[in-house]
Amino acid sequence: MVGCSCAALDAYWRTSSRASDGRKWCDGWYAVNARLDVPTELAPVLAECERITRERARNFWYGLKLTPGAERGAMYVIYAWMRAADDLADAEGFAPEERVRRIAEFRKATDAALAGEIPDASPIWRGLAWVAERHQLSQRDFHDMLDGQLSDVGPATYQSWDDLRGFCYRVASTVGLVCIRIWGYHDPAAPALAVDRGIAFQLTNILRDYREDYDLGRVYLPAEDFRRFDLTPERLRGWKQPEQCAEFMRAQCDRAEQFYARSAPLDQMITPSCLPTLWAMTQIYHGLLVKIRANPSKVVSDRRVRLSSTRKAWIAWRASRMARGARA
Repeated sequence: MVGCSCAALDAYWRTSSRASDGRKWCDGWYAVNARLDVPTELAPVLAECERITRERARNFWYGLKLTPGAERGAMYVIYAWMRAADDLADAEGFAPEERVRRIAEFRKATDAALAGEIPDASPIWRGLAWVAERHQLSQRDFHDMLDGQLSDVGPATYQSWDDLRGFCYRVASTVGLVCIRIWGYHDPAAPALAVDRGIAFQLTNILRDYREDYDLGRVYLPAEDFRRFDLTPERLRGWKQPEQCAEFMRAQCDRAEQFYARSAPLDQMITPSCLPTLWAMTQIYHGLLVKIRANPSKVVSDRRVRLSSTRKAWIAWRASRMARGARA
């Protein structure tokens, strides 16, 4: 769940004075799977994708070290691809029309790489062709992810829950589907559960980032929900009616909680050696949701909702133990 997981793992590892200590602990814990087991000719390609991951999402890079070698290399490629797509959607200095055009070109190059044809010399395309050959990736998942990027080219508003659910599917569930194809699973119910887990993650992101998104002209929460609670996005941003605002946010949290509960069996379907990464991400996201529900006004405060250093350390310790146990 790369798009979401980047944000989750960033939130997970980002601490104040303890950040460097936490990363030192991670260096020791995540040394469990430090070596990539991939074809020699692909080493430079995956090294570049790893560099992109390390420089653009260093905290996510730490988290991926929980994943076995070849699968970890594949995840580096997927992250590099998603980062490139995201950069096109958010490119400053370009008109929306130009961003749309560039995403269309990126879509064509993606299709070529998935078919085993390398469109240019970028390591991302060579890496994606390798991942597609090794795993049963779906072209539709990548198209849906790019459609999700197009949704963010301009101001975002959603009228109904069905509209928002579709957005969550495009930007998060699709990532989950790609991830489980790489990690491996043994139950045909896993894809549907990965869709639900992605929705849970994305709803948590939307709630946590309400203030920042609103200030950028993006309101993801459904207009029909605001009407039902006799609120407006502006009043929620200003927390003008505290009781109604809190009730509204708790209802949004309850919706997200349903998707965590529905997707719970997914953890028992993933290849055990890859489970620690998914488990850690789920603990991070769900922990954020619990904090938001306990104090809903946090979503409009100047300080982003984060887990405590103690909680982060416990998740890291437990995930590392799981990774070691899976290799035993």
